Amino acid sequence: MTTHTAPAERMNHPHELEAEPFGDSALMLRVKHDDADFRRAAGSRLRDVLLEVRPYGVLDIVAGVESLLVEFDCLAVTHEQLAQTIRLAVAGNSLEPGALGASQSRFVIPMVVSEEFSPDLQSVAEELGLSPEAVLEQFQSSVLTINLLAAAMAPMMAGVRFPGQVSRCVEPRTNVEPGSVMVAGTSAIIQPFPGPSGWKVIGRTPLTICDIREDPATSYKPGDLMRFEVVPERDWSRLEGQFLRTASNGGAAPRGVGSDGPEGGSNDLP
Repeated sequence: MTTHTAPAERMNHPHELEAEPFGDSALMLRVKHDDADFRRAAGSRLRDVLLEVRPYGVLDIVAGVESLLVEFDCLAVTHEQLAQTIRLAVAGNSLEPGALGASQSRFVIPMVVSEEFSPDLQSVAEELGLSPEAVLEQFQSSVLTINLLAAAMAPMMAGVRFPGQVSRCVEPRTNVEPGSVMVAGTSAIIQPFPGPSGWKVIGRTPLTICDIREDPATSYKPGDLMRFEVVPERDWSRLEGQFLRTASNGGAAPRGVGSDGPEGGSNDLP
């Protein structure tokens, strides 16, 4: 068994799907398109399609920002056979960003903004040429797509509707509190556990988004949608420590705590 990347023998599909052998037992999939937002959204949709179809021999699907790594049993299927199966699966399912998969969930995350919880809000506002209120307004109006789960299962999301890119901190913090809502570029992330980060902190959610005592440890996954909602600081004690769940997994969730999946109830997301 080799571990190096195999020569790039790219196999194009009418849907502009690129499947490239990656070692002996994996394929790297990318959706070819000029628009980065389209590539990310279509990549999330592709992951959803493959999870629904579960092609023979597939062992795992690992999401990247604009790619999917599909690991498979090389004794059960070859690169070419799996690539062809994936082509057929894509042919019968739209990769358009608006085509939602049956397993996609949507979340509304409460966020408290204060001097303690939002140390970088003012600097982000100055960098973007906006008021802090306008930054929060644009952030709350953004429907974000989870592209991948970063270190410690942190949801890395794309689609923040800022008028420009947000730079990272000149000096990264050595310890960022769990629940911190952070931005960089036009992406956002939530810190699940205490740890270092160079992203800029603009708020904090009182919810527990990752808990190893739960099964699974998170309610979200790549491809899911998130929106943030600023709530009064007085709501912190009521929501603090509650585990983020989907509305269809654990019953009706209080406003700001849960979400609306395909089987859930009403939802603020479009």
